[in-house]
Amino acid sequence: MPPVRHAVILAGGSGTRLWPASRQARPKQLLPLGPHGETLLAATLERARGVAASITIVTSEALVDVTREAAPGAHVLGEPVGRNTAPAIGLAAATILATDPDAALVVMPSDHRVADGARLQRVFECGLAEVERTGAIGTVGIAPTRADTGFGYLEVGTAVLDEVTPVVRFVEKPGLADAERYVASGRYLWNGGIFFAPASRLLAELDARVPDIGRGVRAIASHAARAADVYPALTSISIDKAVMEHAAGVFTIPAAVGWDDIGSWAALAEVLDGVGSGNATHGEAVVLDGRDNLVWTDGGLVAAIGVSGLVIVRAGDAVLVVPRAEAQRVRDVVDALTGPLARYR
Repeated sequence: MPPVRHAVILAGGSGTRLWPASRQARPKQLLPLGPHGETLLAATLERARGVAASITIVTSEALVDVTREAAPGAHVLGEPVGRNTAPAIGLAAATILATDPDAALVVMPSDHRVADGARLQRVFECGLAEVERTGAIGTVGIAPTRADTGFGYLEVGTAVLDEVTPVVRFVEKPGLADAERYVASGRYLWNGGIFFAPASRLLAELDARVPDIGRGVRAIASHAARAADVYPALTSISIDKAVMEHAAGVFTIPAAVGWDDIGSWAALAEVLDGVGSGNATHGEAVVLDGRDNLVWTDGGLVAAIGVSGLVIVRAGDAVLVVPRAEAQRVRDVVDALTGPLARYR
């Protein structure tokens, strides 16, 4: 029999840069930001079900119930605290290995928007086949559409779409000049945060480089220890830094699938207004004599007159107004919501 393919979905992020629509009780992946108005988690589940027989979702303990409701049939694991992506992926891998020693994994975030889901599924098939054939670790490399400083990059010798390609190196988020040079060269891809790996090799890489994570997640998966006792003490580190930047023979599959991680309101504005010259809206919104605005409302009318370059958001019991160029600062507002204002987080 062919090996069982497993999808691991990371759904523990808070999405603070999309406040006030994204809140602790309803983070970004549960917002209707998919290409067809579905939640990002629902869109991710559809892609995962197209390629994997088993789905494991890792989220925060506070979101376990709402995630189970949104993802019937998936195995949902709750993190007592957030410890970055290496412990989260390690916990999923150890749990899956407990019942399937030959498991091949595709790991994907739940908060990405993909316009061409069918093409991405073909990339998933290619990546999993490479894992099953060689035991290698791989990534999906996104063909860049702009010089973006918000993403990490993958250096490759050549970038042939949908084909297995060796990764030369991982590059941290660059400055604008370097990002422009990378995109112009044609030898760099965005690191989309989607990975392929045999579960056993992933755990072995963690054992070698961050052994407390390997020991801890195995103990939790085998029920030898409680997550509440072990997980908070694990090293907080990304899977890129813990494994991908050091592993031998990492491959990528360059893909052009209309991908974006919707990391801020400004990024969402670019998606909703593809040409970047007009006003992007969601819900009941009217903009008169203005341009380059994003107006988002999940209830009630929002009207803007004679303003340009703004993000205006009405969500639940809160309103946000910020220059589009400073949309990354929304996280600062969330940090400032303490004391009596914490209820708006």
